[in-house]
Amino acid sequence: MAKIVGVLFLFISGHFANAQEANITISGNAKTTSEFFEELEEASGYSFFYLKDWLGDVKIDQDFQEASLFDILTSVLSGTQLNFYISEKENRVFLLQNSIVYDQLPGNFFGITDTTSTQESVIVNQNLPPPAFYKEATVQTANKLPLVRIGRADRQDLKSSYRLSGKAMNSRTGEAIPDLAIRIKGSNRVAITDEQGNYNIELPAGYNVISTSAMGIRDMEREVVMYNDGSLNLNLEESLEQLDEVVLEADAIRNVQDATTGNEEIVSEEAKNIPLVLGERNILEVAKALPGISSAGEGASGLNVRGGKTDQNLVLLDDAVIYNPTHFFGIFQALNPFTTERVNIYKGAPPVEFGGRLSSVFDIETKNGNTEKISGEGSIGPVTGNLALEFPIKKDTSSLIVGARGAYADWILRSLDEESLSNSQASFFDGIVKYHHKFNENSEIRGTAYYSKDNFSITSDSLYNYSNRLFSVRWNHKLSEKTNGTLLAANSDYRFGIDFDGESNNDFELDYTINESELKYKLRTRLNDKHNLDYGVSAKYYSTNPGSIDPKNSESNITPVDVADEQGLEGALFIGDEFKISDKFSVDVGARYAFYAAMGESTQYQYAEGEPKSESTVTDTLNYKSGEFIKTYGGPEARVSARYLFTPDFSIKASFNNAYQFIHTLSNNTTVSPIDTWKLSDLNIKPQMGYQAALGLYKNFNDNMFEVSLEGYYKLMDDVLDFKTGADLLLNENVETEVLQGEGKAYGVEFLLKKNKGDLNGWLSYTYSRSLYKFDGDSSEERINNGEFFPSNFDKPHDISLIANYRLTRRFSFSMNFVYQTGRPITYPVGTFRFNNADYVVFSDRNKYRIPDYYRLDLGFNIEGNHKRNKLAHSFITIQVYNVLGRNNPYSVFFVTEDGEAKALQSSIFGIPIPSITYNFKF
Repeated sequence: MAKIVGVLFLFISGHFANAQEANITISGNAKTTSEFFEELEEASGYSFFYLKDWLGDVKIDQDFQEASLFDILTSVLSGTQLNFYISEKENRVFLLQNSIVYDQLPGNFFGITDTTSTQESVIVNQNLPPPAFYKEATVQTANKLPLVRIGRADRQDLKSSYRLSGKAMNSRTGEAIPDLAIRIKGSNRVAITDEQGNYNIELPAGYNVISTSAMGIRDMEREVVMYNDGSLNLNLEESLEQLDEVVLEADAIRNVQDATTGNEEIVSEEAKNIPLVLGERNILEVAKALPGISSAGEGASGLNVRGGKTDQNLVLLDDAVIYNPTHFFGIFQALNPFTTERVNIYKGAPPVEFGGRLSSVFDIETKNGNTEKISGEGSIGPVTGNLALEFPIKKDTSSLIVGARGAYADWILRSLDEESLSNSQASFFDGIVKYHHKFNENSEIRGTAYYSKDNFSITSDSLYNYSNRLFSVRWNHKLSEKTNGTLLAANSDYRFGIDFDGESNNDFELDYTINESELKYKLRTRLNDKHNLDYGVSAKYYSTNPGSIDPKNSESNITPVDVADEQGLEGALFIGDEFKISDKFSVDVGARYAFYAAMGESTQYQYAEGEPKSESTVTDTLNYKSGEFIKTYGGPEARVSARYLFTPDFSIKASFNNAYQFIHTLSNNTTVSPIDTWKLSDLNIKPQMGYQAALGLYKNFNDNMFEVSLEGYYKLMDDVLDFKTGADLLLNENVETEVLQGEGKAYGVEFLLKKNKGDLNGWLSYTYSRSLYKFDGDSSEERINNGEFFPSNFDKPHDISLIANYRLTRRFSFSMNFVYQTGRPITYPVGTFRFNNADYVVFSDRNKYRIPDYYRLDLGFNIEGNHKRNKLAHSFITIQVYNVLGRNNPYSVFFVTEDGEAKALQSSIFGIPIPSITYNFKF
C-alpha cells in the first residue's frame, strides 16, 4: 500500500474564510514554538495537531496585533520546512512536514481524464506534479539510510523538478570525495562530484532513489522526497572490500559524459598489480601505457605527450611545480606511491586555470591523512624502501600524513663484474608531509611540503646531485550557496650540482638553481542549471641562477664563473563556463590572457638583423636595472570543448586550445638529463606558442564493463627551441647564440580499449603519431636539413601497450605488461673525407635513420595476505620479472673510431631479465 506524504483532505472551497476574519492578539516574548502554539490554541479556539519533535527549540520573538490565524501561522512557520492546513468546519489546524494539503485530486488520478470539469486547480490546469507518494517499506541493499525530505512545498511555486546540491565526504577522514557518481535510480541522469566533493543534480518532484558509487567508497542508496530545491550532504563509508581491478567504473562514465577531450585519470592503486622494473610502483610509468604518452627511451626521464617536448609538460604536486619528478635518470618516480592519491592528465584542452605549457598538465594529488586512528603503509624491495604514516591530529577534523622513501642501490653496482663501476654510487631519497584541517563543512586548508635528492657517480672523479623542494598551501572555502573559492600559494625550487675531483689540478664545484613562487585565486559559481563558471587570477615569479663554477680548493686551476641571475614575472586572468545546452549537448568554453615580462637586473645584446647571432654580430649592449622590464610577451588563449551524446553511453567530442610557454629547457642531449638548465624568455628568446585541435568518439559496452575511445589530434607549434651542432650551453652567458627557434607539427590517432570488471581486466592502447620540426634560418648555420621538416628525437610512429591482470582467487593473481614501439630517429655517419691530412666524418641529415624497434614483456605474480580482520597488518607480495624475453633493447647508438674505422656501438639499460620480490604491508 502507498500512503500520501502529506495528509490528503477533500473539502469545498472557502476553507480559510473564517480564519481570515478572526482577529487574534498574541505575543511571542521568547517563547518556544510549542509554548506559543499552546497559547495560540486558546486565543483562536482551534485545536492543533502536530508532533513536538518537529518544532525543536526555536524561540518566537514576534508579536501579533489583531492578526488572522492564517497570517500568524504563515509568519511563524516561514523559514522552516513545516506547512499548515486549517479546517474551518472542525476548527482544527494540521501541521505537516514539507508537504501541502491538496483540495482535489488530479483529473487523471484514477486513470480517467476529466474533460468536463471547469473548476480551477493548480494541479490539473498547470500540469504540475501531483502529491508525492512513497512505499511504506523500502529495501536498500547497499547502505540503508533513512528517507530524507528536501525543501518545503510552496503552492505558489510548484515545479516538475527541483535542484539537489551538497557535498560528498568520507565519514572516516572527513575529506571530500571527488569523482563520485550520483545516479537517479530508473533514470540515465548522472552527476559527478568535483574535486571539493560538491555536486548538483536535478530530481523529479516527489519520491526518488539516488545511488552513489566510487572507488574505495561503499555503494549507497537513499530515498529522497523532493518538495523544493535543497541540499543534502553525503557522509559515505569506505569500502571494506579489497580492490584489485585496474580500472574504475566511474572513469568510464566520465569518459563518455565529460565535455573535455584527451583527459586521463590514474589512481595510485592502479600501479599495484602492474609489473614494473625492480617491483617499484610508478604512476608515471603507468601513464606511458596510455595512448599519446611516451618517452624517448627506456630509463629516460621526462615524458613526451602528443609529439611535444619534455619541457612542454606542467607537472604539479599538490599545486606546486615539480621540475624533475623522477629518480635515477627516470627509472624510478620521485613520488611516494603510498602518499599519492591520483594524477589527472590533460592532453587536450586543459582546465582554464592551467597555463604556461604547450603539451599537457599532470596534476598529482596527495592523500589526506586518517582523522580517526594511526595507520600506515609501506614496502621493502630489492633497491628501495617506502613508508607512509597517517596521524589524526584532532579526530574527524585534522590529520597529518608523512611519507619517506630511499634507495640502497650501491650494493648492485659494487656486485657487478665491471671494474670501472666498482667505485660508483647511486642513491636517492624523498620525503613528503601533508597537513589537512577541516574547519567546518564550508572551509578547509591543506598544506604540503616535499623534498627529494639524488646523488650518483658513474665515474670515480665526479659526483652529480640534483634536488627538488616545494611547498604549497591551499584554502578551500564556500562563499555562498552557489560560489566556492580556492586560494593557492606555492613555491618550487630545483637545483643540480657537479662535484669534480680529478687527478689533475682542475677540481671544481658547479651549481644551477631555478626557483618559482605562485599565488592563485580561483572561484567556481553555479549560476543556474545550465552554467557553471570558473574564473580567477594567478601570478608567478621566476628566479634562476643559470650556473656558477668555482675551484674546489686553492690548488685548482679553474677560473670562477658566475652567470648573471635571471628574473621573470608571469600572470594570467582566466574565465570558463560549463554550458549545458541540453541533456545531450554541452560545451566548455574558456579564455585566458597570459602575460610575461623578463626583468632586470640584466645585460642584453642586440644583433644585426638577418645575421646569425654571434659575438661578431652584436650591434648594441643594453643594461637593465633591477625590476625593470626587459621585454614583455603575452596574448589570449582559448579553451573550447564540446560533447554530444548520441546515447547515454556513446558520445562524440571536439576541442581546440592554444597556449603560450615562457620557459624552456636547454639541452643538447637526446633525452632529458638532470643537468639540463631552464631558460626564461628574454629579449632574444621568444616564448613558444602552440595550437591543438582534437576530435574523438567514446563508447561504453555491457554496463560499463568495456570502454572504447578513438581520438585524433593535430598540433602546430611556433618558436620551439633546438640547438646548433656542437652547441656549448652550460655556463654560457650568451646562450642565445647557440639557440635556434623554429616550428613544429604533430598529429596522431589514439585508440584505447579498457575492460573494467571481472577476473580479467586491463587495457590495450595503440597510438599512431608523428612529431616533426623545421628550422629554416637566414643562414646555413641556422638551418637544419636544408630547412625541411624532420622527425624529432622522440618521433615513434607506432606505440602499443597491453596491460592485463587475471585474478585466480581473491588472494592470487597474474599480471602482464607488454610494450612495442617504433625505434626512435638517429643521425648516422654516412661517409668520410680527408682534408689537410685529417679525416672527417660526413653525417646524414638529422634523424634520417632509426634505431631498432623496442619491445618488452614483463610478468608478475601477486599474493594477497589472508583476509582475517584481527591482525597486525595486511600484506601483499609481488614477484615480478622485468624484460622476461631478455630483449637487448637499444637505448642509444653511438659511433667511435678504431684503427681509422668508424664503428657503431649500442648501449642498453636493461638487456637481461630483471627479477624482483617486493613485500608490501598496510596497517
